[in-house]
Amino acid sequence: MKSTIKSSADISLLFSQGKRFSTPFLTVIVLKRNNQHDHELLHGRVAFIAGKKSGGAVWRNGAKRRMRALAYDLGGPWEGYDVVFLARTPILKASYSKVSKACEKALVKAGIVQSAS
Repeated sequence: MKSTIKSSADISLLFSQGKRFSTPFLTVIVLKRNNQHDHELLHGRVAFIAGKKSGGAVWRNGAKRRMRALAYDLGGPWEGYDVVFLARTPILKASYSKVSKACEKALVKAGIVQSAS
């Protein structure tokens, strides 16, 4: 996935202005991008964050790997949106299908993904 948000300023903007959708396993922060004149801004971008407070390097790497897989499986990055996936401690303890369903529900609430069912 090449459309990753890397700038700390962009991530700060998402944290301050984005809309949050929480699940027991992760929080999804979404911000619709408004600049229609810049074609580069139309492409969606994503970021994956696993904080040090939740676990060590092994846990953080596993959490980010799982979130990247979720984003890919659910069709991300989504055109016209910046999305941050913020891991919570139970993300690696639950089954992938359970986390995937919860993540899909959050993205449906955000209006990014159409419900599969």
